[in-house]
Amino acid sequence: MNSLIKISGFWRNYRLYSVLSGNVNRQNKTKFHLTLCVSNRYLFWERDRKGGYDTSHKISLLDHLKNGFKEITIESKLLGKEIKALIETDPLLVARPGEIDLLWCFNEPNVLDKFVTTSDSDHNQGYSTCSLEMSSAGRALFHGNLDMRVPKDGRIKKAGYAAMRSQRIRKSFKREATYDWHLYNTLVLKVRGDGRSYLLNISCEGYYDITWNDIYHYVLYTRGGPYWQISKIPFSKFVLGSKGRLQDKQNRMRPDKVTHFGISCGDKIPGKFNLEIEYIGMSLLRL
Repeated sequence: MNSLIKISGFWRNYRLYSVLSGNVNRQNKTKFHLTLCVSNRYLFWERDRKGGYDTSHKISLLDHLKNGFKEITIESKLLGKEIKALIETDPLLVARPGEIDLLWCFNEPNVLDKFVTTSDSDHNQGYSTCSLEMSSAGRALFHGNLDMRVPKDGRIKKAGYAAMRSQRIRKSFKREATYDWHLYNTLVLKVRGDGRSYLLNISCEGYYDITWNDIYHYVLYTRGGPYWQISKIPFSKFVLGSKGRLQDKQNRMRPDKVTHFGISCGDKIPGKFNLEIEYIGMSLLRL
């Protein structure tokens, strides 16, 4: 009799434990599911690569076909040039320590076509302006006016930035490519500034949307005056940021997956700015 009472008490406690644990598990699953949905929607998912600044216009399928037929000849010629260059070129296998390999030498106006400029006024978010032109000395001149006034639309909280950025390099038939800097460890610039601080930006967009806004930053301080300065910045000095915010977890930059290089001005000092650039290059230095 005592054994039967013990067995019945055991099953009663077991059923009660099962019911309670089932309710707790269902509550935990519901909370976890809601948290997961919120995180995916508001923290990770990106609608476009421009981060909300996509200005491309949608066109019809017929217009796509018309433009595609027009570009077949152009892209085919570009493919032929790529094959010819691949056969004739002698690739650099080992970087020469101490020597500077130029990426952009701003001695001709056509080099400026490889860069685009943007400011807050282009997106109706401020009143700053900027442009990239050839200076009187025959070099690239990134200049403009930085305006810290905030538009009174109740939407914008901060204003005052201007930037220049290299365009995405592409192969034939609109294939996207990246810069391969894995042979080097240092960025070299020859500039003549106005005493302001500028931000150097190296973009390393990945495949997944969470990495579309990964940019490595470094603050470049200029001396001002009539003299040129040569700045050598190791890649290890760049810090990872996303949408203007430094990341708690820093990852090493991948020099073989660089998509853009840019320079921005946003030091919160209103007024004119001038940055003259002679060249931007890479070097392998002993650090």
